[in-house]
Order: sequence, then C-alpha cells, then structure tokens
Amino acid sequence: MAAEFDISDLKRRMQGAIATLKHELGGLRTGRATTSLLEPVHVDAYGQSLPLNQVATISVAEARMLSVQVWDKGMVGAVERAIRDSNLGLSPTTEGQTLRIRIPELNEQRRKEMVKVAHKYAEEARVAVRHVRRDGIDILKKQLKDKVIGEDDEKRQEAEIQKVTDQFVAEVDQALVAKEKEIMQV
Repeated sequence: MAAEFDISDLKRRMQGAIATLKHELGGLRTGRATTSLLEPVHVDAYGQSLPLNQVATISVAEARMLSVQVWDKGMVGAVERAIRDSNLGLSPTTEGQTLRIRIPELNEQRRKEMVKVAHKYAEEARVAVRHVRRDGIDILKKQLKDKVIGEDDEKRQEAEIQKVTDQFVAEVDQALVAKEKEIMQV
C-alpha cells in the first residue's frame, strides 16, 4: 500500500518548523538577561551534544547578568566553551562551578550580528518547510507511479502543497522581520 497523502500532516510538520524558529528567535534577546537566551546552546558532554539546561541551572542574577551553575565540576570548561562558541557574543567568567555572564549593551555591530543569527535561524526554518514539501511531493509521485491517483489529482495536490509551503515561508519571513525590527530598535 502506498503512503497516504495527508495535507494536514504536512501542515502540522511545517508548523513544527515555525514553532522551532519562534523558539530560537525568542532566545535572541536584546540587551536584557533572560534564561531563554542560552536555550540554543548545546554542550558536548558525556560523548553527546546536550542542551545547556541538561548540565546546568540557568538563572537571572541581575537585569543584565546570567548565572549558570554547572552540576558536574568536570563539565565547567565544556560549558564555558559552548557559550563562547555559540555566536551569541557572550563571554562567561568562571567562579568555581558557576559561570557569570554579563549581557553586553547592544551596540550597532552587536545588533547586526544578532540580525545575522536571526537570518540563519529563518533560513533553517525555510529549509525545513521545503523538506516537508519535498516529502509530500515524493508521496504524490509514488502514488502516481503506483496508479493510486491520476495525473490531474497529482498536479492539483502538488499545487496545494506549494500553496501551503508559500504560506509557511511567508510566516517565517514575517517572524524574521518582526525580530529584526526588535533587535535594531535602540
């Protein structure tokens, strides 16, 4: 039996890409300390890549300072490295098993860097949406080959997939524009 074509499943998967994008953009805060700022950071720990919140407790110490309490003393260096290499422009100071991260005031250059990171996240989301589109079109082509549907149905459903894809790509672009405006606001 050929895989069943289901536009609502494709929409659900595309919505997942949008949710991931909004979550990642939420991590791009603008000048204020927030624990979600470190959510995209992954640490190479115990032979795998783990989210920072699985090896440490993240808290807001002051309005412009984060505190990261690393649970395993041997992981402090890896956590510090992961934060430095995260493209967030953060430089932690280590005090035993606690890392203090001062959130820099956003200057023009820093704002532009944040916008670049936002663009990268948006492009990843667009690619994810296009992968879902490709999967849907592959199902249609298989159904056509197996003579489950006719050419007219295949073309009509392919156009429907493209329309849905365009809607989700537009949603990605809207989220990016809103975040860019928020970042560049002085």
